[in-house]
Amino acid sequence: MPTDRVTTAYLAAEGFESQLREELGRAGVAVSTEHGRLLLSDGPAHEVAWAANIWRDCLELPVASIGTAAKALRDVQRNWAMYAPLHHRRAALIQERLPHVSAKPVVFPTAAPAAPLGSWTLLAPDRMLAAASCSSPFPNGEVELVEDKVGPPSRAYLKLWEALVRLRRWPQPGERCLDLGACPGGWTWVLARLGANVVAVDKAPLDPKVAAMPGVEWRGESAFGLDPASVGPVDWLFSDVICYPARLLRLVERWRAAGLVRNFVCTIKFQGETDHETAAAFARLPGARVLHLHYNKHELTFMLDFSEGR
Repeated sequence: MPTDRVTTAYLAAEGFESQLREELGRAGVAVSTEHGRLLLSDGPAHEVAWAANIWRDCLELPVASIGTAAKALRDVQRNWAMYAPLHHRRAALIQERLPHVSAKPVVFPTAAPAAPLGSWTLLAPDRMLAAASCSSPFPNGEVELVEDKVGPPSRAYLKLWEALVRLRRWPQPGERCLDLGACPGGWTWVLARLGANVVAVDKAPLDPKVAAMPGVEWRGESAFGLDPASVGPVDWLFSDVICYPARLLRLVERWRAAGLVRNFVCTIKFQGETDHETAAAFARLPGARVLHLHYNKHELTFMLDFSEGR
């Protein structure tokens, strides 16, 4: 039977369990149980960046049979994603009794699904944990994109595609974008393909194919030495530049203070130890979102959207 205890489960991205564990500890969240990459805690959900998915208000339910388990989930809502680090065969038989959830690779540009997607797992053959409300609209927080293996000069474009899919917005034709640390041009390629006008800033030149795209202007300067007044207003500021997180935070704060940017999408890259303190400082900025994308490595993505008057 369901209990009154509030349980939250945090699913770490594969390979980043330690970062999630550290972040939860810094937030004062005690992990009571670990189930594969799923970290369980008593108490309401905390917004943490290193969780690929957060399961809110989890229910623990008995599993008398495959059929009764599937019915219990269907009685709550339609769409469910399975996480099965253990008891995989039994879990798969339950999932087969649930309505099919399309997991086709996403073709960019497409907004993230809006329909609720619950998550569930078997803690034991006779015991199930389920959450109807989750932070990610994708199964286990994993986005699979239909890749372009011809056009972009690097695979960095996948991070930007995923960020914009999750943001459910992207630059429109004619909008002005600033791409800092642009070389070789993967993000500039994405933006130019959307019809945006792109100021690409990097001391190193762009890939010639990207530099020749309509609407692309290259400035051979340092992203950190660039004077915002020399660029003027931009609809979007993008950065995939390699630097320490604290330096990127100072850059973002300078552009925010200038009042010239409507939207930010930046990669926070960690070199060596994870700088949780600076990541938290990014998250405290009004209107900010900081998250670990499926296509991120040892890095987070910072997004700030002023489009709704924030």
